[in-house]
Amino acid sequence: MDPIRVPPEMFRFTSGDLAGLYVSVLHAFGEANERLETSLGLDDVRARLRSVGWLDALEDEELRRALEQLHAWHLVDIVQNHSENYRSAAEYERRNLQYSLTRQGEAAFAGVVHAMSMLASAGALQTAVLDAIADRLADLARELDAGSDRRVFTALTELESHLEALRANTKQFNGELQRLLRSEGATLATFHEVKASTVAYLEEFLTDLEQRRHTIGVRIQRVEDRGVGLMHQRALVGADLPRLSGADPGPEWLAHRRARWDGLRAWFLPSDGSTPRAEQLHAVARRAIITLLQVLDRITESRRRASSAAADFRELARWFAVVPAQGDLHRLWSTVFGLSPARHAHLAHPDPELISSSTSWEEAPPVEVSPLLRTSGKTERFSRTGKVRDVAAIKAARAEQARAERAELEAAWDLLDTGGPIRLSAFGRLDHAVFERLLDLLGRALGTAPGRGGVRQSTTSDGRIEILLRPPADGAVARLTTPRGLFHGPDYEIEIRTAGSSQARRASGGGS
Repeated sequence: MDPIRVPPEMFRFTSGDLAGLYVSVLHAFGEANERLETSLGLDDVRARLRSVGWLDALEDEELRRALEQLHAWHLVDIVQNHSENYRSAAEYERRNLQYSLTRQGEAAFAGVVHAMSMLASAGALQTAVLDAIADRLADLARELDAGSDRRVFTALTELESHLEALRANTKQFNGELQRLLRSEGATLATFHEVKASTVAYLEEFLTDLEQRRHTIGVRIQRVEDRGVGLMHQRALVGADLPRLSGADPGPEWLAHRRARWDGLRAWFLPSDGSTPRAEQLHAVARRAIITLLQVLDRITESRRRASSAAADFRELARWFAVVPAQGDLHRLWSTVFGLSPARHAHLAHPDPELISSSTSWEEAPPVEVSPLLRTSGKTERFSRTGKVRDVAAIKAARAEQARAERAELEAAWDLLDTGGPIRLSAFGRLDHAVFERLLDLLGRALGTAPGRGGVRQSTTSDGRIEILLRPPADGAVARLTTPRGLFHGPDYEIEIRTAGSSQARRASGGGS
């Protein structure tokens, strides 16, 4: 990547005594461009200044000098207006010159606006953006199969905008998260509340993040199977780029599209086998949760303690300074430092027959004193360790149950794999467990918005099973039989696909 080189005078207007005037003048031109007014006279600039909030008195000569300085910095262009009819020399002097933003001026003002919006906004980790990326990839694959070039361009543009939003929000949120981890200025109550809500926010974002990343990766591969180069060429045709400068804008536009696609792959499906950035985001969020929880634990622990040891000793020194009598000082010392009668004096030797209770402490051997006696006033009581329960049989039974449930699920998916589009009535009679799986797939598909031709598409939570549902053109009604009763409903055209090649198993297992 080439280094970024910023023209030295590009942002010089943001500093100095007249920075406010310069920024307001560029703001006035920006507001005019929003209304498709590209050139302004001196009176027009003055009127626009009032509309953007510049209310200070400003002489014509001061405004001209400001415009000339912006012209010297290549931010404003000055041209003569030869299309007007002037009735006097004064009118000619006032209205002859027209001012407009240069390309560098537009970029400089846009940079300032973006910087201020970044300061005012807050980053976010939005699962809705991930879902939008997955949806646009699915739309792109469908448009490549049967859509127009204009719709391919639209789907690709929306995909890139969602990816840019994900990148910008993630970078900003990560920066704010790291600053939160280092924050020390807030009160303990605010600090505790903000970090607790941040932990909950991160945990909610991480839910199903892996499944969403897998879905996006599968759909990226589906688009690439149709040809990334072909997609970009069709999008270029749909973009219908103008040739304003005479040069062909197509090659640069295609290079920019390829760089955006490489960025999408780097996030979800790197071509070099490296770790996807979405997975790195998962790791960063996990580490942040652990760090935040550790900080919250320390805050909670500090709240349990009314003051620190240093504060306790300073308060004790003040007490010693105001106690009047010597006897009171001794009593305070004894009370504070625990110089009271020994609480272990009642402890006896393990064998009282060897050491009599009347033996002098000086002659008797030492007695072990429990560490708990100092803190809680009690000694340990040792007893037999409880028997450890043997759970080998329970673990084996649960493992066998899990294998049976997995086998039942695999068998159900194999039975439901249609191997192509069929009518719902073709299932005929189904076991009740398989019928419940079918109902779950139908519910997932009907819960999505219909696409082109009324087609509804959905997948299971693990991404292994995909269902396509098309409404019946003839209004037919399907009738399915289960051991527990009958099911009536629209005879949808349904297509269920499982991961791997299971069509052969479906064909050998029958269609009912």
